[in-house]
Amino acid sequence: LVSSLFLGVGKTTLIQKATQALKSSGIPIDGFYTEEVREGGRRIGFDVVTLSGMRGPLSRVSPDSSTSRREYRVGQYVVDLVSFEQFVLPMLRNVNHGSNAEKKIFVIDEIGKMELFSQAFIQAVRQTLTGSGTVVLGTIPVPKGKPLDLVEEIRSRKDVKVFNVS
Repeated sequence: LVSSLFLGVGKTTLIQKATQALKSSGIPIDGFYTEEVREGGRRIGFDVVTLSGMRGPLSRVSPDSSTSRREYRVGQYVVDLVSFEQFVLPMLRNVNHGSNAEKKIFVIDEIGKMELFSQAFIQAVRQTLTGSGTVVLGTIPVPKGKPLDLVEEIRSRKDVKVFNVS
């Protein structure tokens, strides 16, 4: 897993380059990454982009600061949990199933605050990490403030290697 204390350090770029290298080597790979969405030079949110090229919203800047009970927020962003789960959960649930028994690589960029609003995502990530035959290439945030349970659980696993990017 790739981890960084700072935003914009290049975790996703590193994951994308590694993904391209693995694909060109013929290694079976699937998964998703998050990509910022800009409008007029200003970041307005993030999208989930699958390695097969599908794209959907993960979050957008909220027009106001009011919160409803069903709104999941990280800073100025409102997380679109329905969209996120529709794109990511089917891939995660299918990663350890399939006709071929060869090793697969599954990309999860990222396991962070926005994604962890989804209990189904947390469950699916745990299952993917314990499933045999799948190597996960992913990104996690460096702990600051309140620790994120799943992130710390992953960080402390004996079968996980974390690389800090600066």
